[in-house]
Amino acid sequence: MKEGLRESLRAGAQLALAGLVAAVLLAGTWALTHERIAAAERQAKLQALEIVLPADRYDNDPLADAVQVRAPAWLGSESATVSRARLAGAPSALVLEVVAPDGYAGPIKLLVAVAADGRVLGVRVTAHQETPGLGDDIEAGRSDWITRFTGRALGDPPLPGWRVQRDGGEFPQFAGATLTPRAVVAAVRRTLQFVARHGDAVRAAEPGATLSFDDAPVADDRP
Repeated sequence: MKEGLRESLRAGAQLALAGLVAAVLLAGTWALTHERIAAAERQAKLQALEIVLPADRYDNDPLADAVQVRAPAWLGSESATVSRARLAGAPSALVLEVVAPDGYAGPIKLLVAVAADGRVLGVRVTAHQETPGLGDDIEAGRSDWITRFTGRALGDPPLPGWRVQRDGGEFPQFAGATLTPRAVVAAVRRTLQFVARHGDAVRAAEPGATLSFDDAPVADDRP
């Protein structure tokens, strides 16, 4: 065998061996860390959920008792996770991942908890790109504006009140930033309307199910 061919084969074998070793190392690393990563992700989700859902409202595992919902016209995204809280076996609340698609600088992601009686238990912003010093007052760490939804429901205020004050509603806007609070108020209102219309179906579905709703708020319900 020619020396050049022998060297080529040797180099190829070494490369293959290096690839095999790398694959084994990656597989080993994944096996050692994936459970730890999954546990950390679960803990982060629990901490977020606990901010909007009081502990005395449930005795189940809302993260395990969750469904996927495809209702973009209501919840603002193609697929949203809805965690279901139960107390003594009875439905007590829904915690919905919601997107306000019409923020000033882009979509605003929210977590909205709604009690079985239709009242808001809590709303928090989980991600946004709004202007620092103006639109970021939707964050609970910067102002108490987001807490104004707690305890409110459809009819409290009446539907025309589910707007910012500049549009004739009850919720204040920020100085120099109207689009941001307008988007959040509309998203929370749509979430309450979705729960009022489809909440029973969401509560009754099997854990892990995917539900699709193709309807949308009627024109008179829009902000």
